[in-house]
Amino acid sequence: MRVAFVPGVILTKWRRTWAERYPRTPLETFEVTEADQRRVLVSGEADFCFARLPLDTEGLHLIRLYEEQPVVWVAKDHPISLYDEVTTADLADEDVRTEVTDETIAMVAGGGVVLRVPLSVARAHSRRDLAHRPVTDAPTTTVGLAWLADRDDPVLDDFVGVVRGRTATSSRTVQERSRRR
Repeated sequence: MRVAFVPGVILTKWRRTWAERYPRTPLETFEVTEADQRRVLVSGEADFCFARLPLDTEGLHLIRLYEEQPVVWVAKDHPISLYDEVTTADLADEDVRTEVTDETIAMVAGGGVVLRVPLSVARAHSRRDLAHRPVTDAPTTTVGLAWLADRDDPVLDDFVGVVRGRTATSSRTVQERSRRR
């Protein structure tokens, strides 16, 4: 099974649970940009995508999983790094970027721009010369699990069960397994 994920999403607990319950069906995971999260599903490159909303969900199933705190990411010597948290008004005079690339990270490290991203992205790309601070009045982002609506496959149902937190002994999991025998 192929599972795509956008930057910042940590798959450890789902991968571990899947490997314990379904050792004969390995997961192949790969990172995609937010711009490509829908494309990899439609093209068939991925069976699932841990996606960051907004996402065009026409023809897709989507389970909303969690909300992410927005942060600004700045150079350690930037004045914003002195605060515990900031508001969008505090950023009014800053050059705020939202796309994480090697170029924008270099610009942040140079002190020329600040980068507003979900906390998980700042943590995933953590560097000693950068700091992140919560933006208290910015909207959160949502991470969800998306897959094609017209795919009907028991293995896909099993993965959805793992992500939803169903235990190996839940009545739904046991019923689904016995139906396939």
